[in-house]
Amino acid sequence: MTYPAKALINPDECLLILVDHQPQMSFGVTSIDRQTLKNNVVALAKTAKTFDIPIILTAVETESFSGYIWPELLDVVRQDPIERTSMNSWDSQTLVAAVKASGRKKLIIAALWTEACLLFLTLSAIEDGYDVYIVTDASGGTSSESHDAAVRRMEAAGAHSMTSLTVLLELQRDWARRGTYDQVMTIVREHFGAYGMGVDYAYTHVHKAPQRGTYPHKVIETP
Repeated sequence: MTYPAKALINPDECLLILVDHQPQMSFGVTSIDRQTLKNNVVALAKTAKTFDIPIILTAVETESFSGYIWPELLDVVRQDPIERTSMNSWDSQTLVAAVKASGRKKLIIAALWTEACLLFLTLSAIEDGYDVYIVTDASGGTSSESHDAAVRRMEAAGAHSMTSLTVLLELQRDWARRGTYDQVMTIVREHFGAYGMGVDYAYTHVHKAPQRGTYPHKVIETP
């Protein structure tokens, strides 16, 4: 499957980096509802898995301060995080080596907190020649003002802001791509509220799928 639009993100050139989605870091977030934040991060991880995009998890001071990465996220990613002490993940030689080893030049990043761990990593990666896409609704700051100021600073440096739903839809783009269609619809139904309810309506009411049973419903296309 080819993805010719280079202005958009494409699965074969992206790497997802998820930074510090840990309890203590979550406690300080006030820029977004914490349950919404968790929902979006897990959806983002499922999206990367669906499109075979490599994922790097990193955590800060797990044992001494921040706690373990959310179990719901680990259930999806199923790998150990790169442990750090620095707020700037780019200071970690292990993380930088993993990024370089991936061969990917477009980095999709979400982090806690926006004004520190997302900001510092983004500015450093851009400086080293990477194209960075920040997922603003899978990141959170200690205040809305702090989150928004950091996003503006990253955008001014060349970062591209996205949401978790935009990442999913931009990677799929064409509903004729049947290899990922069912997985995308499952993520939509599980994580994206009114959109997912609309999918349920289309399956059950329009396409007459059973109201209870295995989803997603395979729509039979007429010639």
